[in-house]
Amino acid sequence: MIKRYGKIVDALVKYEFGYIADRMGIGGIRPLRSRIKKPEKVHKDTDSGPKKARLMLEELGPTYIKLGQILSMRQDLIPPEYADEFSKLQDEVQPFGMEEVERLIMEELGSHITDIFECFENTPIAAASIGQVHRAKLKTGEDVVVKVQRPGIKKIIEADLDIMYSIAAFAEEHLPEAKLYRPVEIVEEFERSIKAEMDYTQEGRNADHFARNFRDHPRIYIPKVYWDHSSMKVLTLEYIDGVKSNSFGELERMGVDRTEVATEVLKSFMKQIYDDGFFHADLHPGNVFIMKDGMIALLDFGMAGFLSRDMRNLLIDDLIAITKGDTVLYIELLRDLGSIGDDVDLSSLKVDIDHLLYKYYGRPIRQLNTALILEEMINLLRKYKVRVPANVALLSKGAMTAESFGSIMDPDVNLTVIAEPFAKQAIKDRLRLTNIASSVYRDYNNWTRVLHKAPMQISHILEIAERGYLKLRFDSHGFDRIVAELDAASNRLSFSLIISAIIVGSSLIIQTGMEPHIWGVPLLGVIGFLVAGFFGMWLVIYILRTGRI
Repeated sequence: MIKRYGKIVDALVKYEFGYIADRMGIGGIRPLRSRIKKPEKVHKDTDSGPKKARLMLEELGPTYIKLGQILSMRQDLIPPEYADEFSKLQDEVQPFGMEEVERLIMEELGSHITDIFECFENTPIAAASIGQVHRAKLKTGEDVVVKVQRPGIKKIIEADLDIMYSIAAFAEEHLPEAKLYRPVEIVEEFERSIKAEMDYTQEGRNADHFARNFRDHPRIYIPKVYWDHSSMKVLTLEYIDGVKSNSFGELERMGVDRTEVATEVLKSFMKQIYDDGFFHADLHPGNVFIMKDGMIALLDFGMAGFLSRDMRNLLIDDLIAITKGDTVLYIELLRDLGSIGDDVDLSSLKVDIDHLLYKYYGRPIRQLNTALILEEMINLLRKYKVRVPANVALLSKGAMTAESFGSIMDPDVNLTVIAEPFAKQAIKDRLRLTNIASSVYRDYNNWTRVLHKAPMQISHILEIAERGYLKLRFDSHGFDRIVAELDAASNRLSFSLIISAIIVGSSLIIQTGMEPHIWGVPLLGVIGFLVAGFFGMWLVIYILRTGRI
């Protein structure tokens, strides 16, 4: 573990982020050889900070590449230039051998590979840090793709997560500006994401969920999951015999209308958001295939988001607030999302939101640029440290990816125009009397429970207060850290005074010439100097290792 910490600090120094390690007090973790050796420099002086950060994550390996990919979707947490650079991170690694594939299939499925598959291609069609994908054919004749998890990856990721948590907590404690980016929250979100990605049954359930939602759709096709041949580390899916949607030459030979494909995919995305509350967050051309019969197949369901009915209602109200220019309603919606903390400057936030909403006030929905509005809003929220829920951030990323897909297929396709009928219908449904009545009835039930419990809760509080046991919690806001640093400083000072006293005392003993002697010098004085020297050297080493003088 310490060795891994050292590699992280070495990478920080190598890519000119060493000042972060020094400010956190972990610079001393570096091996002595690394500190003496001149730092290796593989980047150019002209490289930007974001590019250096990307190169550093690539050097640190698969877990950190995944972290960078997650951060690329959170422009509310990191500056946009870093998010853009992290989106370039490529998760491509060398494949592992067939012996490991066969062993894992035997462990997970309980049968030898030849007992399940008629044929199984040795060379994977794709390889990433978590796993790799092979083409195969089942004994029953179906063509499939088999996703197999990389051996030992779980232990590597768990070890890296432990390090990430400790560094994130340390950064929040020692770097005041780090609190703006909430590193512990980022690691928690990353842990949820990567553990979900490592559980292939979750991706299989996502595929089944999409299949149910699109079972009656005339154009969208979802591949079948073969659950008898799947587990947490092995996923067997129907092979899609089709063409990638960005293979324009092939599509032209097939007579496929690219505008129609873009429109159908974007309509399916709007259906996922407004009707289903379950959306594919990574609709890039590599995940959209055109089949020979003209059906459009969606692939790769590892990155999917869920929106509850209440969350969808909040987003619809948000759309209403934007089109009406209602700043007060918009801020209240942010409160409902749990996004506004106590430290937010509400008056300044209101002024900036007023300015933003004025740009779009009175415009018809078809004239709103979804991606641009999302980008402007996220930049504004980041400025005021407003927290954006992870599923909303994922939705923002999904919308931008879907809009990018549409522009690649046909630059004239507009996501906002396609979204207009869905948004209008959602607003109508939101304002329908039956839905309003249902909402009022639900609130009535909630208030009934509150009023029923209130007398007993008030009585309980008064009883505790009468006994004198009522306690108020005081948040010190960093006092603990200051006290800890003062305590450490006072300990070092006390230790230095003790060493000085031993040196002075030993000097006086030597002056007296008291016996016994060693080498003609009083033995007790020599022992005192040795003890003082030992403790003095120990103190110097401690200061050098911690980086704090």
